[in-house]
Amino acid sequence: MTNGGTIIVGVDGSTPAQQALRWAGRQSALTGSALVAVMAWELPGAFGWAGLPGLPEDLDLQGPAAHALAEAVEDALPPEQAAAVEQVVVLGNPAQAILDRAEDDHADLVVVGVRGHGTFRATLLGSVSHTVALHATCPVVVVRGTTEVTG
Repeated sequence: MTNGGTIIVGVDGSTPAQQALRWAGRQSALTGSALVAVMAWELPGAFGWAGLPGLPEDLDLQGPAAHALAEAVEDALPPEQAAAVEQVVVLGNPAQAILDRAEDDHADLVVVGVRGHGTFRATLLGSVSHTVALHATCPVVVVRGTTEVTG
């Protein structure tokens, strides 16, 4: 851990997540905090149901997720900062993955993007940002995806 603590940022490849990653990168640079980017992936719900075929044994879903995370980090941050980001890919629910990592790292801050859905719709959809904001054990910054963050 650096002197500034740890910032966890959720990444899913969306524009709001990229904006959150940029915001977290700037905050990390200001505070000297370590930056940890977390991407989670889940198996499609139909796999494993009775009568449906399972996943092929050689199917690699972790690799494409790791590649997508690396691309997101490289696209959002300056090269020297991107190289220092710890990248974590987790099988599981995205909100839970972010919350677990924040708790494990004793994070000082969690940053997530949101696509701009209202509270009612977020509740219906089980929004990651909504869940993280409700259950995190540290402060949470929710970066709205309605405008481009520059700088």
